[in-house]
Amino acid sequence: MSQRQVLQVFEQYQKARTQFVQMVAELATRPQNIETLQNAGVMSLLRTLLLDVVPTIQQTAALALGRLANYNDDLAEAVVKCDILPQLVYSLAEQNRFYKKAAAFVLRAVGKHSPQLAQAIVDCGALDTLVICLEDFDPGVKEAAAWALRYIARHNAELSQAVVDAGAVPLLVLCIQEPEIALKRIAASALSDIAKHSPELAQTVVDAGAVAHLAQMILNPDAKLKHQILSALSQVSKHSVDLAEMVVEAEIFPVVLTCLKDKDEYVKKNASTLIREIAKHTPELSQLVVNAGGVAAVIDCIGSCKGNTRLPGIMMLGYVAAHSENLAMAVIISKGVPQLSVCLSEEPEDHIKAAAAWALGQIGRHTPEHARAVAVTNALPVLLSLYMSTESSEDLQVKSKKAIKNILQKCTYLPALEPFLYDAPPNILKHVVGQFSKVLPHDSKARRLFVTSGGLKKVQEIKAEPGSLLQEYINSINNCYPEEIVRYYSPGYSDTLLQRVDSYQPLNN
Repeated sequence: MSQRQVLQVFEQYQKARTQFVQMVAELATRPQNIETLQNAGVMSLLRTLLLDVVPTIQQTAALALGRLANYNDDLAEAVVKCDILPQLVYSLAEQNRFYKKAAAFVLRAVGKHSPQLAQAIVDCGALDTLVICLEDFDPGVKEAAAWALRYIARHNAELSQAVVDAGAVPLLVLCIQEPEIALKRIAASALSDIAKHSPELAQTVVDAGAVAHLAQMILNPDAKLKHQILSALSQVSKHSVDLAEMVVEAEIFPVVLTCLKDKDEYVKKNASTLIREIAKHTPELSQLVVNAGGVAAVIDCIGSCKGNTRLPGIMMLGYVAAHSENLAMAVIISKGVPQLSVCLSEEPEDHIKAAAAWALGQIGRHTPEHARAVAVTNALPVLLSLYMSTESSEDLQVKSKKAIKNILQKCTYLPALEPFLYDAPPNILKHVVGQFSKVLPHDSKARRLFVTSGGLKKVQEIKAEPGSLLQEYINSINNCYPEEIVRYYSPGYSDTLLQRVDSYQPLNN
């Protein structure tokens, strides 16, 4: 065989390998092909091609493996079992930028599925190499490495700590300062996933100087970057007062309020979440949010969106109101109660209704004035129907009942209370009757109205255990009226009168 023929054989072999690996990479993009490829034993064939002498074949083999591993955890596990990871990690340090991107993609695809698979990546020594890739001159390599690190860190505190210990955080902070938007996005997202697990991990992100850089980018025009930045700041703020104060000190107010008017729903939701995570900690931080115009801005935001986008804003109003009478009044003055009542009635999802019920309870529990502000929006009958409904989730029933109790115990606005005399179950009714027993002794006009509206008659029909708190309340109400009036509205009194008519002997003229 001549030299020329030998070269032709090698060319054909290379061409066949190239065609094969390209075809597999292409087939792996379509879900219907995955099982067939797996059954054909493609994983071990691709592993061999990772060691090919031709760089493009290596890269395409890695790409195909990444696509397979990305599909489900069984295939990702197969990558681990086939002992592919050590080869990828070794090649990450040695090969060109195209291969590095493909290899990091495989690690990301494996690590995303479960803590166990992410741990397998850590165990094969990938973190140090991925962190080195964060310093690569090529932005695409940095981005691919940041993706892989993010997918490892997001599972739990232990894996996140491993990413921190490998030295990733300062380099991720440098990545958010790079000009490429895609790199900024994934670096911010990775920092968010590191910070979310514990105060210590969030502190590591703060200590690396991330907060100041993130805060400066809140007004970046890219919506995806904005919602990653807001998420990262939220994850830092949520853990403690100190961390929330550090975020506030980065001068995020009033800038962050502009995000509540953004066209992108994720930006709105994450901005509300950030404000919630700050406001929940202390009255002082809540007051700072109020002073910056945060309460009014969140109420406007709730009015401009639907569903889960509303949820953090609803909760934020509840947290602010829970801190003090004055802060709850700030929510009332900014017209937060009607908006929360709309959410309670409108939203189809029980968990959003439950949040609105909780927030209304936090507003109404302070003073009669606060309770009246809730009662006049007609929220109480809605809360009662949600509590009584068998279709409501357990959480919604619990939160509705607690909100009713909180509001009723302060409510002296009798027109809102009276319908409860007819509709409320015994455990709610005692609170309603209790409020009437407090108000009627001191309000003659209310006493008269209570008779003419049928309220006194209804109270006489209530069956209370002798000596119970409910019986005490009824006695207090009855003591507000002449005995003959109470008797007149008591059940059976008309029969007694008729008996007297029957037994009455007319006077003979």
